[in-house]
Order: sequence, then C-alpha cells, then structure tokens
Amino acid sequence: MKLEDEIQQKTFKSPHQKLAINLIYTVHWLDAHYSAFFKNKDITQQQYNVLRILRGQHPNYCNLKLIKERMLDRMSDASRIIDKLLAKGYVERKSCPNDRRQVHIIITEKGLELLKSLDFIDENMKDVFGALPVKDVEKLNDLLDQLRK
Repeated sequence: MKLEDEIQQKTFKSPHQKLAINLIYTVHWLDAHYSAFFKNKDITQQQYNVLRILRGQHPNYCNLKLIKERMLDRMSDASRIIDKLLAKGYVERKSCPNDRRQVHIIITEKGLELLKSLDFIDENMKDVFGALPVKDVEKLNDLLDQLRK
C-alpha cells in the first residue's frame, strides 16, 4: 500500500520529506513485524541483537565495547541488556584477569538454543521482502548505504 494511503496524507512538501517519513514509517512497520516473534520468547529485539552478536563471537568472549559498536540500536543501554540476559541465563559474565575493569561476556548454551529456535526469522525476512525482486533489494541496500555515508 502506498504511504499516502497508510498515513492518510495526500501531499508532501518535497520528495525528500516523503522519503524521510516513508523510511520512519517502514522502520516502525518492520519493528512491529519483528516484535511478534519475540512475544512468546520473553526477550526484546535489542536482547535478540546482542545474543546474535555474541553468537557471532562464540566460542570467544566479548567485551561491552564490541557489543555496543555492533548493536543496531546504539541508543540502547548495553549494560542493562546484558544484565537482563544474565538474569535469564542466556549469557555469562566474567571479570578479566588482566584488567579488573574489563568484563568478558559469552553466550551460554541456553542462549544458543534460544537463537536456534529463532533462526526462522531470517527466512521470514525473505517473505517480508518477497514483493521485491532480488535486484531491487540489492539496489535498495546500496541506496541506504549511500544515504548513511
């Protein structure tokens, strides 16, 4: 459905304004789609993102700085997210023997099992974007990369 119909706005001040509103609207649309996957798993999208970062580093430990650098939502409080994942048994945290200020974080087997149960999400994204030919998906990725330069 066209943006104009979705938000019931007939005109925009410029194509640039429409693009900005369209991107914001689409991000929220995707957020709502993703959120449905996590309701029954008792985790948030930010926690899911951190678990995926840790799985990518597994079996090696990670530090908080690396996690923050790789998070999709950089406004999230990574320390608080780690605390919640720790309480749920999805991660372990250990002090670094060489630097007591440094903390090592690793995903647990329980965390790996949770992610395995959510691996279908990647396949689902193919369905979400299935209306677009692969060539257009690649072009859109390129355009978004250019926008953020």
